[in-house]
Amino acid sequence: MSSPGVDGDPKPPCLPRNGLVKLPGQPNGLGAASITKGTPAAKNRPCQPPPPPTLPPPSLAAPLPRAALAGGLCPPAGLPLGGPASAPVPGPPVERPPLATDEKILNGLFWYFSACEKCVLAQVCKAWRRVLYQPKFWAGLTPVLHAKELYNVLPGGEKEFVNLQGFAARGFEGFCLVGVSDLDICEFIDNYALSKKGVKAMSLKRSTITDAGLEVMLEQMQGVVRLELSGCNDFTEAGLWSSLSARITSLSVSDCINVADDAIAAISQLLPNLAELSLQAYHVTDTALAYFTARQGHSTHTLRLLSCWEITNHGVVNVVHSLPNLTALSLSGCSKVTDDGVELVAENLRKLRSLDLSWCPRITDMALEYVACDLHRLEELVLDRCVRITDTGLSYLSTMSSLRSLYLRWCCQVQDFGLKHLLAMRSLRLLSLAGCPLLTTTGLSGLVQLQELEELELTNCPGATPELFKYFSQHLPRCLVIE
Repeated sequence: MSSPGVDGDPKPPCLPRNGLVKLPGQPNGLGAASITKGTPAAKNRPCQPPPPPTLPPPSLAAPLPRAALAGGLCPPAGLPLGGPASAPVPGPPVERPPLATDEKILNGLFWYFSACEKCVLAQVCKAWRRVLYQPKFWAGLTPVLHAKELYNVLPGGEKEFVNLQGFAARGFEGFCLVGVSDLDICEFIDNYALSKKGVKAMSLKRSTITDAGLEVMLEQMQGVVRLELSGCNDFTEAGLWSSLSARITSLSVSDCINVADDAIAAISQLLPNLAELSLQAYHVTDTALAYFTARQGHSTHTLRLLSCWEITNHGVVNVVHSLPNLTALSLSGCSKVTDDGVELVAENLRKLRSLDLSWCPRITDMALEYVACDLHRLEELVLDRCVRITDTGLSYLSTMSSLRSLYLRWCCQVQDFGLKHLLAMRSLRLLSLAGCPLLTTTGLSGLVQLQELEELELTNCPGATPELFKYFSQHLPRCLVIE
């Protein structure tokens, strides 16, 4: 309501100007007034009301009461003064798959399971199978298929070759076929989509493959570079001459009765890129080891002669001169090799990192002296069943600072005194004393000084008592002790 003028007419309200704010009437009965923000002359205007009371800064936690706002105005209910113009509206919740089928979680979880467990888990549901059938979960594994598992019997009695699509999805690069025939191998080639180029390794065990079947397999499967033949007695040396391909870099032949010196001749002539050769043949003689040419001398780094009973020190001479770049050599079961043969190896094969002399009954402590003096890069030494090794031989080995794995299984003359020499070998990570009958609990307990030991095998060791294993668990917590 406006105050009356001199003539009784109501006084016109102050007109708004630039920078003026029009305020509504106040409840104290004064006329309408305007305030010029920041204008010093504003306090001299006749219609200027008293200044409003000073208000505390608005709090974001609690809105100001309505009476404290000019003109009785207030913000919308629930919106604090000085807050955002509008409250954020939460969007719809993001839908995520259940944990049991979340592929990100499953990809990390399935690494903790063994290969056999993965095969079972893949049968739970399609989501798990889709995740598990990625090649990364099966790298380095080789499926083993027996002949009877390659066919499904139909209701009419006929046989149908199994579907191998699941193997292709997992990206296996190698297969082991057991008890198969030439026909089975041909069916495998025809029904496995990756057989022509995708398979890198083939292993045939206890199979009736003939020369013709071996030739067809290596001709059709152009990707095979690693070949293993074990217990296959129907192919001959002529089959090796007709089927071996220069692309093969790894060959293993064992328990095949038709393999003799001529087979070594075929291998040396047809496989110039051979890097690994493993041979278990009872009829191979020293003469065969002279067939290796200079081509294998540059490429071959691993040679395993297993139970080649006819090999003598003369054969060792042929090996060290033909294959000077060997880094791994096994003479396991070559019972005619003596200390002189080991001396030839130590003097001429200085690059050796692994040497296997197991089941060589003529090896004595003198051979270990040759090894310790010349093979400074050796990391693995296998002396299983070398029954003439004594504590003296172990004293020679104690000077080898690079040796990481030492196998002394069934070395029946090793005693507690010999173990004391091993305590100085701080580089040892694996030690096998299985079957050593003269070792006592007291002598074995001293092994706790080898704090870097990762694996200790004490199977069939009379001195290994339950109390000793408990002692090892307390003082060698990082070591796997095999009882």
